[in-house]
Amino acid sequence: MLNKTIQLRPDDPEITLTAYVTDEPWKARDAMLVIPGGGYGCICDDREGEPIALAFLARGVNAFVLKYSVGAKAKFPRPLVDASLAMAYIKDHAEEFHIDPDRVFCVGFSAGGHLSASLGTLWHLPEVEAETGLPHGKNKPAGMVLCYAVLSAGKMAHKGSFYNILGTQTPTEEELDRYSIEKHIDENTVPAFLMHTAEDPVVPVENALYTAEALSKQKIPFELHIYPHGPHGVALGDWQTSRGNKAWEDDAVAKWVEDAVYWMKGI
Repeated sequence: MLNKTIQLRPDDPEITLTAYVTDEPWKARDAMLVIPGGGYGCICDDREGEPIALAFLARGVNAFVLKYSVGAKAKFPRPLVDASLAMAYIKDHAEEFHIDPDRVFCVGFSAGGHLSASLGTLWHLPEVEAETGLPHGKNKPAGMVLCYAVLSAGKMAHKGSFYNILGTQTPTEEELDRYSIEKHIDENTVPAFLMHTAEDPVVPVENALYTAEALSKQKIPFELHIYPHGPHGVALGDWQTSRGNKAWEDDAVAKWVEDAVYWMKGI
């Protein structure tokens, strides 16, 4: 297995991409950009980074974990630029990583789900293209997997995430709408796989429901899984990421990776 870390920004060593790639030069695999959560204040890569990458790798998908701009550096579009640079890097090195450059997906968790959804919905923002200098569409994923994702900036918002990316705790409605994903789903949006738990007390399930409704209205292909039980941050839903917390273990939730890989094959 190839396991290496790449610095994506020459001016910021904290923005990195770590590859988890099986050495199979005779076969071009699908690839997954993994974006951990953390409310745009930190990066929870211990549970939503490497364990996720290894789970996809075990199912035939080469994976890459992104460490993106958070905290004082989280103001948008900077994290989206980071994710765009990561997506472009993976595609540009498709031969080295034994992947199909047309089949690079992204998966995000909580606030990382917002960044994943932004990459799949707002990839074409002029300011992102201007800052990255990438060819149009180079940062566009083949599809997005959104796990208990922060998506809506409305009354069901995880406010802390939006405060961080807007750089203020008193944002205007216009500022909130700018990055409320369900308001920007259109013909440019990529297919989506959404998973959430009905009991999530941190990021309400309505985030997934509102987004699914918007995808349906725009006739964007999607798959939606709402599990009845489970708190926020279930990750893989099994012992590998529960860290001994039984609330994070659920046999039904633990099937989402398998379901997501099956969904990817249909894209």
